Amino acid sequence: MMFPKKEIVERIRKEYPKGTRVRLIKMDDMQAPPLGTEGTVIGVDDTGSIMVAWDNGSSLNVIYNVDKCIKI
Repeated sequence: MMFPKKEIVERIRKEYPKGTRVRLIKMDDMQAPPLGTEGTVIGVDDTGSIMVAWDNGSSLNVIYNVDKCIKI
């Protein structure tokens, strides 16, 4: 996996600050929450992954360039 440049990670952090509400659109993980699940961003890690506290109790990250969520 190629990690994004620092500039990209900073852009993601600005776009998805802590507290942002999101909806899951795509996640490539067998244990992923159901598509459409909503959650609250708790941060963005150094790999550009969006860390989410999903409303169903899951805590899987939205992986940069693999998974997708949208702001709601």
